[in-house]
Amino acid sequence: MSTIDHQNYEAVIGLEVHAQLLTESKAFTSISTAFGASPNTQISPLCIGHPGTLPVLNENLVRYTIKMGLATDCEIARKSIFARKNYFYPDLPKGYQISQYETPICHDGTLHIDMEDYEKDIGIKRIHMEEDAGKSIHDQDPHNSLIDLNRAGVPLIEIVSEPDISTPEEAYAYLGRIKQIVTYLGVCDGNMEEGSLRCDANVSVKPRDRKEFGTRTELKNLNSFRNVERALRYEIERQIEVIESGGEVIQHTLLWDPQKQQTRQMRTKEEAHDYRYFPEPDIPPVVVTESMIEEERERLPEMPDVRRQRFIEEFELSADDAYRLTEEREVADFYESIVEQVENPQSVSNLVLTEVLRVLNERSIGIEDFPVSTGRLAELIQLREDDKISSSAQTEIFDAMLEEPEADKSAEDYAKEMNLMQVSDTDFLEPIIDEVISSNPDEVKRYQEGKKGLIGFFIGQTMEKSRGKANPKMVREMISEKLENGDQES
Repeated sequence: MSTIDHQNYEAVIGLEVHAQLLTESKAFTSISTAFGASPNTQISPLCIGHPGTLPVLNENLVRYTIKMGLATDCEIARKSIFARKNYFYPDLPKGYQISQYETPICHDGTLHIDMEDYEKDIGIKRIHMEEDAGKSIHDQDPHNSLIDLNRAGVPLIEIVSEPDISTPEEAYAYLGRIKQIVTYLGVCDGNMEEGSLRCDANVSVKPRDRKEFGTRTELKNLNSFRNVERALRYEIERQIEVIESGGEVIQHTLLWDPQKQQTRQMRTKEEAHDYRYFPEPDIPPVVVTESMIEEERERLPEMPDVRRQRFIEEFELSADDAYRLTEEREVADFYESIVEQVENPQSVSNLVLTEVLRVLNERSIGIEDFPVSTGRLAELIQLREDDKISSSAQTEIFDAMLEEPEADKSAEDYAKEMNLMQVSDTDFLEPIIDEVISSNPDEVKRYQEGKKGLIGFFIGQTMEKSRGKANPKMVREMISEKLENGDQES
């Protein structure tokens, strides 16, 4: 698709994010929600729509949704009702989905995003509770689509934004914040690849001087943050091309094809009346008490923006370091666990942001699977802080620890075993320094005439003769004292 001049147009984007909740059982039955079970083994008569079965509301579905509402500054409805959303899908045996329509449990919230050059608040229109459908599988049989109903009835929350998002980049940032919040809260693992976080996008374009929104389309099959960004960019340009050529945008539901990097029509976009919503007769209204709200408020963890500011103020970290450390709750916890055992928080930040995150990326693992304990890393950092090892030695020992994660050896054990301990013994250092000074009379004279930068030459010579064992800080102090005092003879 050709590049379009967007100066005369602006996009209006709203996102609908479904988050699968980390409850142990389904929304309306005690069947397990564990991921990865064999197909159609985690079902019950209720999941497959048998007549006469009655749903029983999972209390954690309500509590997790309240928690998400509080974290996004939503109003919490003291009374809300479930509704039946009627539509046909092969993987929806009942022929309807239990959801919420007119009375969502959370509404009118806000989510803050940080862009490169500005900040913005995105309105949260509603967060409501519902159950998931099953899953249709199209790539395991050459002639048939297969149905797995393990996911049918799994509890979801749907987070619906106001149409406040203006660019694909803002949509990416918004999704990142949603993922960060649900994982900080522990209500969802945020894994888009496994379908536990899914996103649909509504997008329209309009001339910048017009108030009325254009005709919107809905984008589905967006299974990664990058696909959301790319699909929105493609659809915005497609709609502008249609308008510029004199055509009209048609209200369609579109699928994003990540291989072809383009959208294709799925069906005509449905409206609410197409679903024939009506109150769910088998579930009484959900009544939320003040005590429930306060209980969940007290259980809220320290949220990432608050934690980031605390890291800046308490640990004197840069804004960038604090941001990177608090992106994931588990990484922030890991960092703080080490800080509790080490004198210098910045040194901990340096190791975590360089060596630890490098290993996580190379091995494609989470921090919970990092093989070296925080206690052993704290010992390693403190060795460096005490000038017992050099920075390069710290890296060598770190790599050795990774090779032997189960070894019963401390950082100091490794340093001694690998002959990496720095020597701070003056009896060892003084003869070497005296030899370096006496062997370089011309450099000594130039230093004493004002070429103070030559201190680096003397330190380098000493480090070389000591085979890297000398403590550079102590070497600098001893050489400086000898040269300043004119002590040049051994």
